[in-house]
Amino acid sequence: QQLDEQGFIVLRGFMPPEFLEAVRARVAELLAEEGENAGAEFKKEPGADRLANLVDKGEVFERIVSFPEVLERVGHVLGPEFKLGSLNYRAAAPNEGGLQPLHVDMGMLPDERGYSVCNTIWMLDDFTPHNGPLRCVPGSHKSGQRPQEVLADPNAPHPGEIQVLGKAGDVAIMNSHVWHGGTTNHTAYPRRSLHGFYVRWDLPQQQYQKRLLRAETQARVSGELRRILALDDARNDELSSKYS
Repeated sequence: QQLDEQGFIVLRGFMPPEFLEAVRARVAELLAEEGENAGAEFKKEPGADRLANLVDKGEVFERIVSFPEVLERVGHVLGPEFKLGSLNYRAAAPNEGGLQPLHVDMGMLPDERGYSVCNTIWMLDDFTPHNGPLRCVPGSHKSGQRPQEVLADPNAPHPGEIQVLGKAGDVAIMNSHVWHGGTTNHTAYPRRSLHGFYVRWDLPQQQYQKRLLRAETQARVSGELRRILALDDARNDELSSKYS
């Protein structure tokens, strides 16, 4: 009901402590290894640290995108046929980094088939009012409008927005047609998160997994994870060829 009406929910304490620490440790290793190239497979963002193509970079990330409890709620938003669009890391940089304009993911609006984009935000740190948490405008997924088309300044505070706060280990699931964006980190520490982004079957993946994943990764994954990555879906290959 909350997903339908407000457009987001938070699963409190979803990540067990040992799993949370394993994810944090692997993220730290990758940031050190990739250095200035971190996030280059997708994009770099002023005011935020990025990593991309994470399914190819550790077993913990394969688990992130395939938890049944999360996929069940993603399917509630997108319907029974959906796939991973991308799995990225984003950390609002300390000392005034991280501000994003209100936006909808991929610029998408609902269509005759319904909703088409859904994001999951895995909190690797507490999301507090001061360290650049996610903000969103509850119910805006029903507006049929993009914020940049109707707001004078999408960077400015919105009278209907709330901050999505939580503890490290919580997972937010958001209908990505909701108007949302990162806020400014006013602390001296990065605010870390993973974004597992899913799209409806008829859209191209944000990051074409079949092209990005190493052959050994593709050979290893099976079952539900393989379906979520759309590795054997000819429709996805055609879409990705068309839009890439």
